[in-house]
Amino acid sequence: MLTKANSRLADIIADQEKIFVKRQPASAVLAARARNVLAGGVTSSWQITEPQPVWLSHGAGSKVYDADGNEYVDLHGGYGAALAGHAHPAIVAAVRHQVGRGTHFAQPTQDAIVVATELARRWTLPRWRFANSGTEATMDAVHLMRSYTGRDLIIKVEGGYHGHHDSVQVSVMPDLAEAGPRERPTSVPSSTGIPAAITDLTLIATFNDLGSVARLLDEHPGQVAGMIVEPIMMNAGIIPPLPGYLAGLKELLHAHGALLTFDEVKTGLTVGPGGVTALSGVTPDLVCLAKSLGGGVAVAAIGGSAEVMEHVARGGYEMVGTFNGNPLAMAAARAMLTEVATEEGYRRIEGLRSRAAAGISEVIKTVGVNGRVITAGAKGCVVFGDDEVRDYRGFLTIDDSLSHAHWLFQHNGGVFLPPWGKVEQWLISVQHDEADIDRLVLNFRSFAAAISS
Repeated sequence: MLTKANSRLADIIADQEKIFVKRQPASAVLAARARNVLAGGVTSSWQITEPQPVWLSHGAGSKVYDADGNEYVDLHGGYGAALAGHAHPAIVAAVRHQVGRGTHFAQPTQDAIVVATELARRWTLPRWRFANSGTEATMDAVHLMRSYTGRDLIIKVEGGYHGHHDSVQVSVMPDLAEAGPRERPTSVPSSTGIPAAITDLTLIATFNDLGSVARLLDEHPGQVAGMIVEPIMMNAGIIPPLPGYLAGLKELLHAHGALLTFDEVKTGLTVGPGGVTALSGVTPDLVCLAKSLGGGVAVAAIGGSAEVMEHVARGGYEMVGTFNGNPLAMAAARAMLTEVATEEGYRRIEGLRSRAAAGISEVIKTVGVNGRVITAGAKGCVVFGDDEVRDYRGFLTIDDSLSHAHWLFQHNGGVFLPPWGKVEQWLISVQHDEADIDRLVLNFRSFAAAISS
């Protein structure tokens, strides 16, 4: 039944979508042209947004500019990749220097040693290899867990996203009608094209529930190679681990001869200089990094314990890729780690994180919005609802209409947040300033006033 409140929200969204389209006629023209040559009119399915895709022209510092010349405070951050902001001088200098010396050799260069040494220091894992995307990193981690243990089954969390290779395209955002009971989630393929034979090799646990993992290990003795998990769940807003959960996972898995992989593709560098691994004090057997690592250049890394990575060194598992550790990516990653993601940079981000959280929380309190701010270092989001979210099924109770309306208000007010409503988070870069954060808060105030009137 359509309530008066729902009808009012639908009207607000319709009005904001009209403003959205009116501000971006060039994007509409480009979208129409693109449909003739790009599948769905975009370069990635995640770029298909309502009411239309946003076509960008360029970025500088903390800002991006669309094809119509509109300026936005960029808190989208390329889905978390732009911790350095745009055209950061250190990244520009490193890439420019390397381009003049060659962009690809398929042989190691000295920068790879510098990058790996710094990652080993931050994540307390001694051996590293490189890849080109988060999907490649998690794919190698899953293959390596299976190869090292000689077992076929893996465990992942319901609602967790780890890239788009077959083994982890299971129960990413399952419909409740297919997901099975809360205490025993079903392995649901996330799209067509995922073979049932592979889906059956991926067992589904519940985030923040050690009992669900213990049950799977007991039901499949000696068959589970390991578990891949985001140590802070970020395919569902931001869901932090409960105290003791991460340490409990490691203890439980090791007791059954299985490995633990942290997928820190989204949390690595963004939540702190050593990711959740350093913050929690729990060191997994393997960790996957990407996104922010390259300062906007495509690069990924897989770090592991000496024992597990020795299996790679001896040829037990071939971790290969023509562009792995390519000199352009290594130059950018070296600059990112040594000149951008520094103590000073993190102090700046923390001040802005605190300012954003306090400002939006004050609006929520004074206007009476049913929601709260959740942050993790440079990442943050507003969760609309009454209850604390601890897992995917709790996430499903969040009103996505409110999240979409908020996104529209921010976009029309000159702040580019990631689309897809309640799923994604904002990202504060080292180049943002207080004025950028104040615009975020001001737009939230406009949104709150509109939905509360």
